[in-house]
Formats: sequence, structure tokens, C-alpha cells
Amino acid sequence: MENSHFEELKRIFKNNNGIAERNDFADIHYRHINKLMKQGTVIRLKRGLYQWVDGMENDEVEVLFKLLPESILSMESALHYYEYTDRTPDHWTISVNRNINKNKLKIVYPPIKPYYVDPNLLELGLTLGKINEIPVRIYNKERTICDILKYVNKMDREIVNKAIQAYIKDPQKNIPLLLDYGKNLKISKKIQMWLGVWF
Repeated sequence: MENSHFEELKRIFKNNNGIAERNDFADIHYRHINKLMKQGTVIRLKRGLYQWVDGMENDEVEVLFKLLPESILSMESALHYYEYTDRTPDHWTISVNRNINKNKLKIVYPPIKPYYVDPNLLELGLTLGKINEIPVRIYNKERTICDILKYVNKMDREIVNKAIQAYIKDPQKNIPLLLDYGKNLKISKKIQMWLGVWF
């Protein structure tokens, strides 16, 4: 590859924070991108979306929200964000509209675990946070606790127990809001069973 093509492609990726779409370099022959992928300089995240990995630092969460801007951090990722667990998840747990085109979720990087949510409930408890100064869409504490109780049979009991204990000790907890979400999510009995003693 001519050095001029390499530098031009590098500039395009740099201007796009290390991630570029096929349309961003439409005027440059695609074989140059293929060559960079074979060299390991560029990786394909999904069809039409590429990341420059050689010498450009990209935060996983930045990549995640560039790929799936409509996703919401939930479950283990939200527990970690709120310091309700000391386990660092090995994938990003996200909630998405259950009607989403599943092909959108076929990404190589970062690793994700999606939960499919009814569109009427998807934004219940949605708030904004920051991870490494990057804005993220994330469920609030009450929605996060409701979700882990909803999926309690699929989760590690130790994580659930520690999360609930951490929530109970949290001076910013909002029990009335938790109960309200519980009604909407049809898990009032689970909340009563797991947290009732603390009310």
C-alpha cells in the first residue's frame, strides 16, 4: 500500500475517534482496508464498520455506544457501575428493544450480552451516566435491582445477595420508586420476598 493511502486512511480513522464506516472512505479503494485488516491494523466490528487498533486507544464503552446507541447498560454492567458488585463483568450487559434487528447485535467487539425488553418498558428507569468521561445510557439503581430480581434464576446468587445488601445500605435508595417499578415489571412478589424485611 502506498504511504499516501495509509496516511489518508489513518487520518480518516483518527478524525472519527478510531472507528469509521465504509462511507467515510468511499473514495479510497476497498482493497487498502482489506490489506490493513490482514496486517492487524484495522478490525471489522461489523459489516461496514471498522476500527483502527494500531496505536489508537478506544474505550470499549465508546465503541459500544457508537455501534448500538439505542442500547442501555443494565444487569451486571449496571451493578458494577453503581458499585453493587466487586466483580468486573467479562462482557457488557445491555437492554435493547425486543423488536431490534438481531443482525445489529452481531458485533465482534466489544463482547455483549443483550436482554430483550418490551418497548413499553425499555425506558423505565433510564438515566444518563458517565464511564471514563464517556456519556452512557444506563438504568437507575431501582430498575437495576428490579431487573436482577426478574432474572434471579439466571444469575449467580452471591451477586444478587451482595447487590441487594449494597442497595439496602445505599443512602440514596428510593424504595417507593423500587415498588412502583416492581408493579410495572410484575415482580412485586419477588421484591417482597427478597427485600420485604427491610421495608
